Amino acid sequence: MEDLTQLRAELDDIDSRLLDLFGRRMDCAERVAEYKRAEGLPVLDRARERAKLNAIYGAAPDELKDYSTLLFSTLLELSRARQYSLLGSTDDTLERIQTAVDTTDQLFPRSASVACQGVEGAYSQMAADKLFKRPSIEYHRTFEGVFRAVDEGRVRYGVLPVENSTAGTVGAVYDLMMRHDFHIVRTCRVKVDHVLLGNHGATLEKVHEVYSHSQAIRQCSEFLDSRHDINVHVVENTALAAQMVAKSGRTDVAALSSRSCADLYGLDVIDKDIQNKQSNVTRFACISKNLEIYPGADRTSLMMVTSNDPGSLYKVLARFYALDINLVKLQSRPIPDRDFEFMFYFDVQSPVVAPEFQTLMSSLGDVCEEYRYLGSYSEAL
Repeated sequence: MEDLTQLRAELDDIDSRLLDLFGRRMDCAERVAEYKRAEGLPVLDRARERAKLNAIYGAAPDELKDYSTLLFSTLLELSRARQYSLLGSTDDTLERIQTAVDTTDQLFPRSASVACQGVEGAYSQMAADKLFKRPSIEYHRTFEGVFRAVDEGRVRYGVLPVENSTAGTVGAVYDLMMRHDFHIVRTCRVKVDHVLLGNHGATLEKVHEVYSHSQAIRQCSEFLDSRHDINVHVVENTALAAQMVAKSGRTDVAALSSRSCADLYGLDVIDKDIQNKQSNVTRFACISKNLEIYPGADRTSLMMVTSNDPGSLYKVLARFYALDINLVKLQSRPIPDRDFEFMFYFDVQSPVVAPEFQTLMSSLGDVCEEYRYLGSYSEAL
């Protein structure tokens, strides 16, 4: 049996030579970039890359064909990323980002006109109060109404829930993102504490009808499943559910809502601690029509459509990996009227002024069919 120390020494020697060859290859890629700049050629040459990978696959030993293809695919990704960093972006996204960084105020607004879904007491209102010291809130029945209010300029900002630590993504909001032009300027997290609210005289034994938002119902599914005599009804908002119960005057109906709605609508807390998990947090996004990037922005949201080919998503992920950019969220949603095609939503973590972020934004176009930059922001604590 060979000595492990000697084997590791041999590996170190091979790695040293590989590193030298990698440096030579990247230097050659830079010279290729200069040639392409001079001749007005695009960085990506799909036919050339396809032929290259086919040749690698054909030349590699049978047991190493897949490994060899993966290795050289990564090398080609790194080569293109380096060329893009030298040649710059093929669209105006990076320029728009830099303009927003230069022109956005240094401080996030303390007061502003804000659109929220629901009524007074909704968790969206709590998020707005967390984001702004003095928000002027305009309420809408639907998430669509919030997007429209921002898009039409009736308010400066909209506040929308995007994901919950228990129930997951708010799919309706993500679907609306495909249809509206907007930018995310900040996010925040709100601790969710659902209670069962009823009119004076209501008890758990008397209640047979419960109203709430679909997300709250999922977050309290274990409690509701244990009550076989309760019928559950979905409404647009947890605060609206409390308002409806209060207006009914009945003692056999209740709402899954926030504790603050008890005082707001004159209701009693029938039961508490009814959510599946006590660590229940909803993340909200503050959106605007105009691109605003405030100091400290270290998170970016993107929407992307990849080709319906094997490895297309891998190429996107490889780009993040090659640039050492942390991917903190990946969500897919079906594209309406396009069978078996999906829009991918990415949240990446990187300071907007970091060189690797600049490289990423100048090179995304070659790893997807289309992409949309949603904004760079920080999260309010």
